[in-house]
Amino acid sequence: MKHTILSRSLRGLFAGGGAAGLALLACPARAQAPAPPAPIPRVEITGTLIPRATRETAAAVITLNRNDIERSGKTTVAELLQTLAVDNQGSVPSSFGGGFASGASGISLRGLGAASTLVLLNGRRVAPYGLADDGQKVFSDLNIIPTDAVERVEVLKDGASAIYGSDAIAGVVNVILRRDFRGTTVRASFGQSREHDGNDGVASLTWGKGDLQADRYNLLASLEYGRRAEIWNRDRAERAYIGRGDLRPWGFSAQESLGGTGAITANNAGGSAINGNVRNPDTLDYVNRGNLAGAGFTRTFPGAACANFTRHPQGDPGGGCLVDAAQLYNQIQPRQERVNFFGRATFQATPEVQTYAELNLYRSKSTSSSTPSALSGAVGYPGGPVNSANVMLGATHPDNPYFGTPARLRYTAADVGPRVSEIDSDFVRLLAGVKGSVGPWELDTALLFSQNQVSQERSRYLQRDVMYALLNPSPANVAAASANPAYAALPPGSVWRIAENAGVNSPALYAALAPSLTNDAKSRIAQLDLLASRELAQLPGGPLGIALGGEFRRETAELEPTPGTERGNIIGLGYSAYKGGRNVAALYGEVLAPVHPTVELSAALRADHYTDAGDAYNPKFGVKWTPVRTFALRGTYARGFRAPSTAENGVGGLAAFSTAVDPLRCSLGVEIACNPAAIAIITSPNPALSPEKSRSVNVGMVWDPYKRTNIALDLWEIKRKNEINQEQSDAAIQAGRIARDPSGATRPGDPGPITAVLASYVNSARTEVRGADLELNQRFDFGPGTGEVTMNTKWTHLFKWLRTEQDGSARDFAGTHGNCDVTNCVGTPEDRVNFGLSWERAAWRVAANVNYRGDLKNTLFKNDPAGCASHLANGDAAPAGCELPSFTTVDLTFRWKPSTRVEVFGSAQNIFDKIAPLDPLTYGATAYNPLDYAGAVGRFFTAGVRYTF
Repeated sequence: MKHTILSRSLRGLFAGGGAAGLALLACPARAQAPAPPAPIPRVEITGTLIPRATRETAAAVITLNRNDIERSGKTTVAELLQTLAVDNQGSVPSSFGGGFASGASGISLRGLGAASTLVLLNGRRVAPYGLADDGQKVFSDLNIIPTDAVERVEVLKDGASAIYGSDAIAGVVNVILRRDFRGTTVRASFGQSREHDGNDGVASLTWGKGDLQADRYNLLASLEYGRRAEIWNRDRAERAYIGRGDLRPWGFSAQESLGGTGAITANNAGGSAINGNVRNPDTLDYVNRGNLAGAGFTRTFPGAACANFTRHPQGDPGGGCLVDAAQLYNQIQPRQERVNFFGRATFQATPEVQTYAELNLYRSKSTSSSTPSALSGAVGYPGGPVNSANVMLGATHPDNPYFGTPARLRYTAADVGPRVSEIDSDFVRLLAGVKGSVGPWELDTALLFSQNQVSQERSRYLQRDVMYALLNPSPANVAAASANPAYAALPPGSVWRIAENAGVNSPALYAALAPSLTNDAKSRIAQLDLLASRELAQLPGGPLGIALGGEFRRETAELEPTPGTERGNIIGLGYSAYKGGRNVAALYGEVLAPVHPTVELSAALRADHYTDAGDAYNPKFGVKWTPVRTFALRGTYARGFRAPSTAENGVGGLAAFSTAVDPLRCSLGVEIACNPAAIAIITSPNPALSPEKSRSVNVGMVWDPYKRTNIALDLWEIKRKNEINQEQSDAAIQAGRIARDPSGATRPGDPGPITAVLASYVNSARTEVRGADLELNQRFDFGPGTGEVTMNTKWTHLFKWLRTEQDGSARDFAGTHGNCDVTNCVGTPEDRVNFGLSWERAAWRVAANVNYRGDLKNTLFKNDPAGCASHLANGDAAPAGCELPSFTTVDLTFRWKPSTRVEVFGSAQNIFDKIAPLDPLTYGATAYNPLDYAGAVGRFFTAGVRYTF
């Protein structure tokens, strides 16, 4: 059976999930007079180099057009993409202000990490964000995209290294901006939570002039400004456990590391109290400074009474002073201000030649807050761990209850204030190109320059050497700190008064103790590319198409270390730095062969040469079979690769923090060691790293059983080897690559707590991910005057997310809270579902969007022999059944167009005000999972207006 261009286009649009396909199906058929044949317009599609007459390819593509974006109620493209079912563990949310890559947002298709998802802008690369996620994973910041300039977003759900090169292992997100616009549109919106915070204001102006056909030019400019206010944990005090570190009301113990700050947990083990816990030099028991009956005290401090500092519920059996520092100082959402500009100029020089230029500018400033520094934390630098567990109040320090004898101190420096990080990000992308026809060839060549520069300023982080000297001014400590000019300028004998006596400290003392720290990062891409395509011959199913191309680019990246971290001198801040550059050259080609009216074959091959990582050759094959007009089978096979990033094979290193159980101390009966506790991980780059390599298979079908119904089902598998990772922290602990603090021992034979794990980046693992995608589109027309109803469902299910280490040990993370080494313990849900239902009639459109996350076992991987990762005070697995329940939110949006020029719109996110399930394990948020961010914020309202001149 022969197929019309219209019928093939409909199936292609459905296969991509585009709402435009549904709109076409709703149009009634009309008899038309024969018309002279016209040239069939061809479109560019993500995942192929060859322009086509239809959008249908062998690969599965999700298409989100402007209507989809507006129906979502999201104010940024980043927010919309991170709600998609295909996004999974490893994405980077803008809400995580405490991470290495705070201030940015990244997507992680198939849960393979943001570094394995390639983001394109109009089909070409952008410079990655200057700060690597977890100090390792380089990714593109989705915030650079101006929402009003977006034409559509295409998400290719299988490997595409044969087309685009490195980083496309899990798929490609191609954001296609407007290229031809006339008129002027002004849009403004304002959002606020039910708690009257988190204000989100957006204003934009889009202008276009010129018709390419009539005027031979088009000029387009889009300017967008957005400002989003912070949301504090403390402002969600009525939302049960949200934002709380002290979980005693839900059955947890203050003795655990997850409990309130300041608990005294055991002999020789005490938390950092807001008024100070000190260690008895004789018994090694910690005692709170406010305890007037402290054993062995030579001085007492009535002003240090816990009640003078906090109204937080007490009850620590060890006598500590409890506060919930996470609730007081941490944020659910950081403050961010952003400006976005996109401009495009297109000139039709001749009927065959078109020149174009694009300019993207983006600037953002984000500010995040976290708890005040605790004095005793371990930090790492390339030379090893630096342990501050032995910080002491000197024998003559006036606030020492054991005056006359040095005493260890555990103190939360609330007098210094919460730690603050301010990040300025500047992005620029400049593109100039020419496209046109030369004989039978269609050519497109462009020169691209893209850069992201990040400036980071941190304040209220303690200088280790100055802290030691101000608390215990021994000759050795004073000599070490005197190299610091700010300390040297202080009066001789200066001491840091703590807690109730902090008011006597001078501004100069705080300036020496916790100065502002700044560092910069920069990433840059310069690229020249050329693509040529043509039709070679006529095959039974259509023309044989071919595309050939090549590109050369220069990539550089540099992150300066935060001053002082290169020697482990900043309390609570690990070392992260890298520097490097490389040249990349590539040649590629693709063939599209419709060998039969029902069969289309495609093949692509790309060769890349990296000056630092060698050569890579990657093929891709596709087939599409359409036995009848309403049914098609499709499949692809592809190989892919990811070249090591500068952070992984350059010059520098990383010292970060994670959580781990200490099996040795746990087996000795040290209960606190049986629960995950913070540790430092010190990782060195490895110039001998090989690229990661992958193989992906996608098999699916598209079925249009009825006029307004479309179903797409795809089964997929991705296998990745030579995976570049830090070694698993538990594996490194088992191998003994650790550092301990012997002075923290609690009993004979106790080696003391782990302070750091020593590792490097290695090609150590392989991953196998297998799943299924189901998409259903349905449109209902109930008759004249009733409007039309559209339903869309996207469901992604993971059968397996298996990671195998170099020693052969394997861990399946599907449906569990892992992989904690790469996801901030966000977890890997087996099921994610997006369901949309909209009704449109005349000037009105109302839509509901349902987002579902499946339940998670609170284990680090399937069948973990260690059992549940968290426990209640009575020893029971936590949460109940060792499972995080599933979480579902419902969003409502509306649009009203009283005239052709005016549009009023609004949304209510999380309309039922669902509270996110309790999650005690993740360290990307406090007591809730970052995947459930909407359940932490609560109901959120947005209203806006658009006017077109």
